[in-house]
Amino acid sequence: MDKQWSEMNKEMQALIPRKATFAQGVEMLLALRKRLFEEITHIMTAYPAEAFARMPFAGAQGYHSKTLAYTVWHIFRIEDIVAHEMIAGDGQVLFDQGFLEAIRSPIITTGNELSGEEIAEFSRQLDVKALYRYAQAVAQSTDSILKGLEHADLKRRFGEDMAQRLRRTGCVSEAEAARWLIDYWCGKDVLGLIKMPFSRHWIMHVEAMRRIKNRLCRQARKGVDPIAYCGFSCNHCFLGEWCGSCRTAYNVCAFATISPDGQCPNAACCRARGIDGCYACDRLEDCEKGFYIPTNDGAAAAKAQALYIRRHGKQAFLAVHDRLHQKYDFAKTQEVLGQDTREGLRILEES
Repeated sequence: MDKQWSEMNKEMQALIPRKATFAQGVEMLLALRKRLFEEITHIMTAYPAEAFARMPFAGAQGYHSKTLAYTVWHIFRIEDIVAHEMIAGDGQVLFDQGFLEAIRSPIITTGNELSGEEIAEFSRQLDVKALYRYAQAVAQSTDSILKGLEHADLKRRFGEDMAQRLRRTGCVSEAEAARWLIDYWCGKDVLGLIKMPFSRHWIMHVEAMRRIKNRLCRQARKGVDPIAYCGFSCNHCFLGEWCGSCRTAYNVCAFATISPDGQCPNAACCRARGIDGCYACDRLEDCEKGFYIPTNDGAAAAKAQALYIRRHGKQAFLAVHDRLHQKYDFAKTQEVLGQDTREGLRILEES
């Protein structure tokens, strides 16, 4: 489990039960959920559509054996049902805001009953953008419910009447793999629900999403030129677990994620000009596109690397990067190459 998430969750669980620290506990819970949703957002908005129905760990035991799309559906169906049917006693976001039609889901359940190819086929049918909007709407509505809770609400329990109400909705499958959920939820008080569907459940599944997207990125990069268009080495990049390289559909480097259509300006320019990379461009020295924009603190280091590749080739560049990482402890190349292109090039050539 991510250490920071784990510590926030532990602190939240210690604060919320006590009346004197209840408000602080809710604030910690909201902060944790915000942090986790940022992770979900990055994945949902940056990766190609094909990623969301793939199962890189098919057949494995654990949450990571699912798909990205299924995982998001599962997290927020459970939260939608628990937050609205049980705690707030009002209508689910899926139905009240028209998301079922928008997402094009063939089911209204939590998905616990699905396995193997059923999960993959289910995921292929979903509109991922609509699914993300649904996740946003559910998270926001739950946050509002949490903000409205009083400490006295934590001991509220749910009996057979609630169990019958949940069964009537049809939102939990009667299959053996799913039907236990209703008894599980109704066996908890509000505090117990806060400790699982609204917090720990997110953590476990977002951790699984990380594992899935990391494997997908590694698979995408297999056999692909490890030198990015701008001259960075994907093999040595601190974003290596997030990005599948700008030479694949899994390009989620910094400038890709903030650029139109997820296209880094350096990659788009090289493709348009039909060149292998910025190091093959006769305008490199004066270029201010993408990673070379003056306001980027890594611009000088990026250009120094491209110039090195132009002079010495890719293999020599990868070798010098290996030596730099053996000699220095750094994440970003500008930490070693500095803010002056010529000085950065000198450091590379003397390493």
